Amino acid sequence: MLNKTVKLANGYEIPSVGFGTWQTPDGATAVAAVKEALSDGYTHLDCAAVYGNEKSIGKALKESGYDRSRLFITSKLWNTERGYDKTIAAFEKTLADLQLDYLDLYLIHWTANAKQFPNWREINADTWRAFEYLYEQGRIKAIGVSNFKTHHLEALIADSKIKPMVDQIEFHPGFMQTETVTFCRENGIAVEAWSPLGTGKMLQNETLKTIADKYGVSVAQLCIRWCLQNDVIPLPKSVTPNRIQQNIDVFGFEIGAEDMEVINAMEYCGGSGLDPDEIDF
Repeated sequence: MLNKTVKLANGYEIPSVGFGTWQTPDGATAVAAVKEALSDGYTHLDCAAVYGNEKSIGKALKESGYDRSRLFITSKLWNTERGYDKTIAAFEKTLADLQLDYLDLYLIHWTANAKQFPNWREINADTWRAFEYLYEQGRIKAIGVSNFKTHHLEALIADSKIKPMVDQIEFHPGFMQTETVTFCRENGIAVEAWSPLGTGKMLQNETLKTIADKYGVSVAQLCIRWCLQNDVIPLPKSVTPNRIQQNIDVFGFEIGAEDMEVINAMEYCGGSGLDPDEIDF
């Protein structure tokens, strides 16, 4: 059940499977889920200010007694906090809520887009300047973005000193975002998968159920392993102890080439429908 690591562009290592905390209820549920994940061998927690549970996650981290240097903690800047000064303030609040003195990874949660902002490019660049400053101060070990498509990444790279090291995007069978993933590969940007189980919609897919049965694993394990074999870092989430355990137990089997081709060729299904160019939040 060894959680392997991926080396980011700056040489910093990120565990290849993370524990997602989106939609995990604040309070006792979040505390229990994080403690369970840590005890099951997860060392990578994916958090965000907008999830509304960072104080509970901070409580779980403190009570767990785990060596901070062994953990990889991510958070994300919410859309209302874009811009240099607001970004710095939001970062400080997240750090206080999580009871940490640094983050391993900080992401811009969603790109500013042309639908909402004529100056979207300048907004992203101004926000990113704060990320670069915090990174150069050593308060964040790696910086990146989330839900950025190719044209958003191209603009940000052109307007900045430091390339994003990570792009966290929706990625699961039936929704591979090939153009964005290819661009990231060509530019040394690691790709993370949010909703690797298609917000649970993958679990009833007959094609995936048949393939999972062949390997004697759950559909969730199959999807997580499929991400890994596509060189994408999956961030599965659950609050159910046995599923939390199962979701990191994915290093003892390998999906064959033919089955990978079948899964890769699946038609669009299970997507959230959220397009970074169309969002209005």
